[in-house]
Amino acid sequence: MSAKKHLTAVLDAERALRVAEADLLSEPESDVIAALEAAVHEAKALDDPEEAGLRLERLSDLCAQVPGPRMADALIAILDHDEPRVRVAAGEALLDVAYDYYAEVARGIDRCLDDGRAVRALAELPFLLAEVGEPSATPLLRRFLAHPDATVVAAAIEAAVQLGDPELARSLADLATDEREVSEEDFEEETGATIGDLATDALEALGGKPEPAGRFDQGLGRAPKGRGR
Repeated sequence: MSAKKHLTAVLDAERALRVAEADLLSEPESDVIAALEAAVHEAKALDDPEEAGLRLERLSDLCAQVPGPRMADALIAILDHDEPRVRVAAGEALLDVAYDYYAEVARGIDRCLDDGRAVRALAELPFLLAEVGEPSATPLLRRFLAHPDATVVAAAIEAAVQLGDPELARSLADLATDEREVSEEDFEEETGATIGDLATDALEALGGKPEPAGRFDQGLGRAPKGRGR
């Protein structure tokens, strides 16, 4: 097959995809939500990581187009996937939803914190809160800072600096002597720090002092790894 025929096939597939997506979204909303929830559950259960990733990336976009708390929960479930590119797709979709339907996303985050088991998602969600910057981000970040998992706490510390709310200083001060270790992979060589180190640097940053270079520049899809949980 020539390059021109391959290109034609790609464009035909794109056209067919758009038609199929429009047809799906034209169905009754309750049916669409049920179908998407089932598809997310099925994809996450697949043994083939490539197929699972392909489905979940596409499902992230579809879930973001349907309003409601169940789709917020579905996106958070996708965000808990172990493949970074899937987390990036889910995080970007969830961020888009949060700008338009923040209350639904915030309640979904509350439910995720209550459950406590989706650690990968919980290590990504603080960055979303800091990015959107709504007033309820501060009490939600306090909950993240009190989470038992070091990875989640480290992400919340970095998000607290991004948010820049001095009301988080008390919670950060409570972590200043925390000796749990996390690893940072922002550079070619992985470096380590304790939760206390991060919290102390965050307090300095919130007080107007410059933080160490590279310490607070993570984002969705790049949560730090925790150790000593």
